[in-house]
Amino acid sequence: MTAAPAISLPPGSRLPRSVQGLLYLSGRRRMMRRSRRRFGPVFTLNLPVIGPSVFVGDPVLARQVFAAGPSVAGKAEPNLGALLGPGSLFSLDDDPHRRRRRLLSPLFHGTRMREYEALIERAYADEAATWPENIEFPILPATIRITLDTILRAVFGADGAELAALRRLMPTLGAIGSRLATGRAIGFGRGRSARTRLDEHRSEYDALIAKLINRALADPRLSDRGDILALLLRNHYEDGKTLSHRDIADELATLLTAGNETSANTLAWTLERLRRHPEALARLVDDLNAGNDEVLQHTIWEVQRVRPVIGTVSRQVKAPSLQLGEWVIARGHRIIVSIALIHGDETVYPDPDVFDPDRFRGRRPDPLSWLPYGGGNRRCLGSDFADTELKVILRSLLRDFELLPTTATGERMRDRGIAYMPGKGGRVALRRRQVSRERDTAR
Repeated sequence: MTAAPAISLPPGSRLPRSVQGLLYLSGRRRMMRRSRRRFGPVFTLNLPVIGPSVFVGDPVLARQVFAAGPSVAGKAEPNLGALLGPGSLFSLDDDPHRRRRRLLSPLFHGTRMREYEALIERAYADEAATWPENIEFPILPATIRITLDTILRAVFGADGAELAALRRLMPTLGAIGSRLATGRAIGFGRGRSARTRLDEHRSEYDALIAKLINRALADPRLSDRGDILALLLRNHYEDGKTLSHRDIADELATLLTAGNETSANTLAWTLERLRRHPEALARLVDDLNAGNDEVLQHTIWEVQRVRPVIGTVSRQVKAPSLQLGEWVIARGHRIIVSIALIHGDETVYPDPDVFDPDRFRGRRPDPLSWLPYGGGNRRCLGSDFADTELKVILRSLLRDFELLPTTATGERMRDRGIAYMPGKGGRVALRRRQVSRERDTAR
């Protein structure tokens, strides 16, 4: 009988677990970068709650982690599923996760993207009409409203009192969830814990979703509707079973929080980067005016590389052990793929801290080393939707406005728990283009 391989973890800090946890929570990116400089691209940190964790900043080893499969390296515990509910994709693993992805995938790919473009354009236009000119203001609150309004319209297909309530509720729900995501919150509001506040808001959310589900089921046109809620109510697995209403509520919570947060922050980061790189901005505007999207796509890819709003993705070893390069990782250990470290690897991306959309000219990003949507069988299901959303909004904004450059220092990356946001909210200054004024007057 072959002996089991001896467990061998990468090198790492010998500080007490509590100290490592405090350092990690006070600056995840900073601690990962320091650890990489000291120990190399693969290292171990011993963190509260999740225990010994192997951080991977090597794209070849990251690919090995993603290729291992859920029976070897599966869903990490705890994860966002604890906040979003047991019916969320984040809470599922192995065959249930695979079946759910197959059920949901058609909602966010193919011809449906063209149907969503009109919703995105409308949400952008409603928000852009309120923007001041020639005055700096933080764009992030506006991009959050645009992306939330887009997904609400895509999910429910119409406005109403319940959707107005969700527009008010979801940013608060997301903010509390972000605090809990990294264990930072010890209290919220008048002495009540963040978890208590989250449960209260989640109860309100569940009641709103129940009303919308019941209304949809009573709609005689349900079979003709193309909104996501109607499709979820009609769709079924291969064996004919349908999603429970609780599972639908949890999946919609995932869409309305995690998906909204990432797209909104990427939009804000794109404008923050372009204001500080006027030559790249000029090339982008010229290409858009010529009717092309190529430079726009390169710009989005580069922003997602240099300012990834999600810094890590995790797996947990489910097999007795996992051979990872020269190391052997024991069952139960968490493996954390550092998107930030891989995107900042100078052997993969020369001058990695430089914002240069031209690095993608003539080539697509390598999925081995470009990971804003994660990788493997848990890669973000809504990546096509997010890419469409980013392109439609940026194309429309640069069509309607001049984005005024600045010489101000770049904004720091502020950790919100789930996503990294521009430290000052992505401050912009805009001037409406004459053609946009004439179009608005004609309306």
